[in-house]
Amino acid sequence: MVEYKDRVLKCVDCGAEFIFTAGEQLFFADKNFKNEPKRCKACKGKRNAALSGGSGYMKVETTTVCSECGKETTVPFKPTQGRPVFCRECFQQRRSTSATV
Repeated sequence: MVEYKDRVLKCVDCGAEFIFTAGEQLFFADKNFKNEPKRCKACKGKRNAALSGGSGYMKVETTTVCSECGKETTVPFKPTQGRPVFCRECFQQRRSTSATV
């Protein structure tokens, strides 16, 4: 069995030293990752944000009209043409009636 010890690595982006902990090494080994990390946590976060569009995950909020009661509502997705969209109350009501049937 391999015994892991904390190691000091150098970030390829900012040049700062960071610790590759024994726990992280064990995690990498369990996942069969072949390469050790190249970036410190701060640079990794910046890189991930840049790759995902700058601000990380963006939640979509769309204003629409409920197909059941006609009330204006917001939904956490972009509605698809031809598919019904329900306000929270109508959605919960439909969900509870379909669960009892």
